[in-house]
Amino acid sequence: EDKTSASVMKAFDKLREYYGSKWNQIFKSITTDNGSEFADLSDLEQVSKTLVYYAHPYTSCDKGSVERHNGLIRRYIPKGDRMDKYSVEDIAKIEVWCNSLPRKILNYKTPEEYFDSELDRIYRSR
Repeated sequence: EDKTSASVMKAFDKLREYYGSKWNQIFKSITTDNGSEFADLSDLEQVSKTLVYYAHPYTSCDKGSVERHNGLIRRYIPKGDRMDKYSVEDIAKIEVWCNSLPRKILNYKTPEEYFDSELDRIYRSR
């Protein structure tokens, strides 16, 4: 919704509700930066087994995959551009493109394929 910690927590609450009892298996850890919008994220550790890691300030190597994704997004949305210049449809197209791009780190699977196969594995196990 916006860049507040309340909105971020609301989004995570929706995800926790959606994934229910499988949340802890799907989201074992979350790594983020120290932005104020993530200030309450450590509260997830109180209500789940998800570990929250905060990257060191100005140390982008702490979250290399995130930085790689940011670089991909910058192909469409230049740094400094306002997000409100883009429609929800524009953002969704960029998201689909990013998640459909094969990654060497995933053995040349796409993030979407990898996530789906992990969900299948989690939901098939008892």
